Amino acid sequence: MTERRSLLSGSTFEEQIGYARAVVDGDWVHVSGTTGFDYSTMTISDDVVEQAEQVLRNIATALAEAECTFADVVRVRYLLPDRADFEPCWPALRRAFGEVRPAATMLVCGLADPRMKIEIEVYARRAVAP
Repeated sequence: MTERRSLLSGSTFEEQIGYARAVVDGDWVHVSGTTGFDYSTMTISDDVVEQAEQVLRNIATALAEAECTFADVVRVRYLLPDRADFEPCWPALRRAFGEVRPAATMLVCGLADPRMKIEIEVYARRAVAP
């Protein structure tokens, strides 16, 4: 039987909406759309680049709990309400994904809270399932 477990970040959204930050399913790690909230304080910056950097920290934490890293990411989706906010985030995104080169998509769409300026979702495949 394939291992399946949910990983929680402590975000109040997970409890209120009923989802997990990530789900480990065998070799696969599915990280939910993650925003720039600092989950320990439930605060968010007004700056899109600062939000992107916090998103990446949140994702790195989820990946580490799933026993993998950005090097294991095979797919990434960027969701932004304002397409003009995407390019300023590129340096932060390149630091996380530049050597990995996962398949990627950027979508312009509304997000759940008007303070959110970027949301990122990733899929990773662990090299060896524990």
